[in-house]
Amino acid sequence: MKITLLVPALLLAVSSCFAQEISEKNIQKHVAYLASDKLEGRGTGTSAERKAAEYIAKQFKKIGLSPKGDHGTWYHEFGFKKPSDPHGNFAENAPQIYSRNVVGYLDNGAANTIIIGAHYDHLGLGHDHNSLEANSEGKIHNGADDNASGTSGVIELARYFAKNGVKEQHNFLFICFSGEELGLIGSKKYTDYPTIDLTKVHFMLNMDMIGRLNAEKKLVVGGVGTAPDFVPMVKSLNTDLSIKLDSAGVGPSDHTSFYLKNIPVLFFFTGQHSDYHKPSDDTERVNFAGEKQVLDLAVQAINILDSKPKLVFQETKAKEENTPRFKVTLGIMPDYTYEGEGLHVDGVTDGKPAFKAGLQKGDIITGIGDLDIKNIQDYMKGLSMYKKGDTTTVRVKRGTEVKKLEVTF
Repeated sequence: MKITLLVPALLLAVSSCFAQEISEKNIQKHVAYLASDKLEGRGTGTSAERKAAEYIAKQFKKIGLSPKGDHGTWYHEFGFKKPSDPHGNFAENAPQIYSRNVVGYLDNGAANTIIIGAHYDHLGLGHDHNSLEANSEGKIHNGADDNASGTSGVIELARYFAKNGVKEQHNFLFICFSGEELGLIGSKKYTDYPTIDLTKVHFMLNMDMIGRLNAEKKLVVGGVGTAPDFVPMVKSLNTDLSIKLDSAGVGPSDHTSFYLKNIPVLFFFTGQHSDYHKPSDDTERVNFAGEKQVLDLAVQAINILDSKPKLVFQETKAKEENTPRFKVTLGIMPDYTYEGEGLHVDGVTDGKPAFKAGLQKGDIITGIGDLDIKNIQDYMKGLSMYKKGDTTTVRVKRGTEVKKLEVTF
């Protein structure tokens, strides 16, 4: 009698395990809320951003995670002064801002932990002047791709691993960061004052802008040089996505904070687009089926790495080189997925030096002044040579033509 009852129960458990999958419907639900006008663009430290944090915590609780913030709460609280420029300098008497990361934990009783993260803040109403649309102050920047898409990915991966009926060989820490748009502040604060032992971290996976998979199905996977196992793992994945590998551990998102603590990192990113840092980055432009593909790939990667012993950290060249500082901006959106020589322009901001000089979306920058531009690092080096008010030439390829445009910063 007991055996008869046990067999269907076992079959049901096995069936449930195999039936578990990433839900496109869940992704869409989370993005729709986080990128709604009600949350006013989730500006760091605002009451609207706090609503987003409460929503994430509610999802973590519903999933069955344990709170892993401060003092048994879901929140890792921090305060900071807002930088007055991109290099982290502060204005005199800068006000203190308070915000919070949201942290949940899946305890598998393991020695080491996998961290899965994304930032949930965005530009709010454009008051910090980091919008790429002219005269956009006061407009809601909903940030559906940047980064409601990554935040929904963290929530959905948390649900998947909490409900898949499998006890993995690692614990999981799921964390959604605030303050990324102001300089990776939330992730820096977490790595400086962590709620787990960072020496016991297997690797950190960061997802930032994973909601705009295009027709070419191109996914950038960054950080692959930070552990010897990463490249072989990526090459073994079963996928029809076109994966571009980037070895650097340092990049324009929160994985950088963990890399600087000698933790292996991976970074998933579906690429720039013309709505980046504009009010037009809205829910209806997100490719939800594409994001499901990205998260399916993340599950594959995590499962492969879960079977391995603690990863060995490797430094990458980007950490050893000094990133050039620059006091000017051209006002373009670089295409980080471009694999050719030069810098492919993915968008031009109205009213900025590039716009006034006549640069266009689709141009490939091949030189600034006397410096040849072969990649993003050359471009940054070129900008570092100028100050506001300087005039120089920018060489671009436009189709089969080569043009020299005069630009004043």
